[in-house]
Amino acid sequence: MKYLYLIRHGKSSWADDSLRDHARPLNHRGLKQLAPMSKVVRAAGVLNGPIFCSDAARARQTLDGLIPEDLRQNTQVDPALYTFNYRTLIDWLRAREDEDSITLIGHNPALEELADYLLKQGPESFPTAAVMQIALPVKHWHKLARHKGRLEQFLTPRDVSYEQFNRNRKKVPGSKDTPLTRHIPEALQHQYQRMRDLETGVIRGFDDEFLHQYRIAIRRSRAIAESISEIHSDTELRKASKTLKKHAQATSELRDLHVFLADLEQWQLREGAGVALVSSGARSYFANLADAEQQALAKRLTGKKYRRDMERWHQLISSRHFKKITRKLTSGDIRKALDKRIKQYDILAQQLSEQAPDEDFHRLRKRLKRIRYLAELDKPAFGEMLRQLKYRQQKFGDFQDLHVQLSMLARFRDSIATEPDMLESVAGLNSLIQDLESEKSSVRDEILTIGDIDGHPVL
Repeated sequence: MKYLYLIRHGKSSWADDSLRDHARPLNHRGLKQLAPMSKVVRAAGVLNGPIFCSDAARARQTLDGLIPEDLRQNTQVDPALYTFNYRTLIDWLRAREDEDSITLIGHNPALEELADYLLKQGPESFPTAAVMQIALPVKHWHKLARHKGRLEQFLTPRDVSYEQFNRNRKKVPGSKDTPLTRHIPEALQHQYQRMRDLETGVIRGFDDEFLHQYRIAIRRSRAIAESISEIHSDTELRKASKTLKKHAQATSELRDLHVFLADLEQWQLREGAGVALVSSGARSYFANLADAEQQALAKRLTGKKYRRDMERWHQLISSRHFKKITRKLTSGDIRKALDKRIKQYDILAQQLSEQAPDEDFHRLRKRLKRIRYLAELDKPAFGEMLRQLKYRQQKFGDFQDLHVQLSMLARFRDSIATEPDMLESVAGLNSLIQDLESEKSSVRDEILTIGDIDGHPVL
C-alpha cells in the first residue's frame, strides 16, 4: 500500500501585475491559512515520508508555513512540479522509487485532476491550502492506475480553523431593533444550518472554537424552543427542546476539558504549582481525557440517531404549525413568562447563604440562562434587563468553571496520592487547589452581594 498526500499551495496574490506567475507570492489570507493547516500536516502523517514541492514562490512559501524548519530535513524543491497538467504528475509519480508515502505541494488544476484520475469519486473542488490523503493499493509507484485509489482524508482550512470557516459568515435574520418574535422560524433555520456547517470542525477537533460556537447554536435553539413551548404549552416543541438539550449536554465534558487545559497553561506559570503540574504529568493526563472525549463526541455526531434528531428538528421548525404559533407571540406573552421565571429566581436567590452548597448556585445559574433566553425573544423591549443579566451570568459561569476545575484537580491528585515519588507533586497540587478554592470563595461572595433581579441584595 502506498500513500499519496496532495497539498495545494495557499491563496496567492495577484496584486502585482508585473510579476510572472512563477514569482507570485501568497497573499495575507494565504499566509493565515498555513498555521492551522500545519497541525493537520503533522497529524495526517505527512512527515513520515519525503515531501516534494513546486519551485513556484507561492508553493515554497506554503512549504515554509506548513513545516517548521527543524522538521524539514526530508523535503525537496522540484521544478518539475510547477505544472498545471495532471499527466505530468502521473509520469513523475510513476518514476519514483519505493517510498511508502509521498507528499506533493503543487498547483491546480493538476492536483484536482490527479485526484479525479486516482479516485472513483474525488472531492468537488480542491481549495487553496487543502490537504488530501489517498491510499493506493500498489507495491510500486509505476503501477498507478485510474480509479484504484481510496480517499483517506481531505481537509481544508475551513474544516480546521474557525477563523477561516467564519469568513463571509451570513448574519442572523433581523436586526437588534427587530423583535425576534417576528422572525423566529428564520432565525432557527439559520442556527440549524450553522450547527450543521460547524459539525465538520467539531468532529475534526483541531480548533476548540468550533465546539464553542456549536454549543452556542444548539443551546440557543433549544432555549428558543423551550421558551415558546412554555408560553404556548406545545408538546412537540417541548420534546424537541429536550432532545436538543441531550445533544448539548453531550458536549459539556469536552468543553470543560478545553477550558481546564487552557487555564492549566496559566497555572503552570505559578510558582510551585507549575513544577507540580509538570512533574505529575497532569497536562498529558487531561489532554488524553480530552482526546477520548473528542472521539466519543465525533462518534455521536456521525451516528444515525443524531442525524435523525437533526432532521426531525429541521422538519419541525420548517412546519406551518411552528410558523403559526410563533406569529402569535407578543411582548406581553414574553413579559408574563419572564415575570414568572424572575419571581422563582428571586426566591431562590434570597435563600442563598455563605453555607449554601455549590448545587444551589448551579441551579440559579441555569434559571438565569432561561430568563436571558426568554428576554432575547424581544431584545428591543428587554435590552436593559439583558445588559444586567450578562454580568450576573458571567459570575455564575466563573463559579461553575472553578467548581468543575477543582473537582478535576482533586480527582487527579487522589489518583497519584499513594505513589511515593509523587509526594512533592501532591503538595504542589494541594497548594493550587487551595488558591482556586480561595478564588471560588471570592466569586461566591460577589454573587451573594449582586442581589436578585429586582435589585435587592441577597445579604
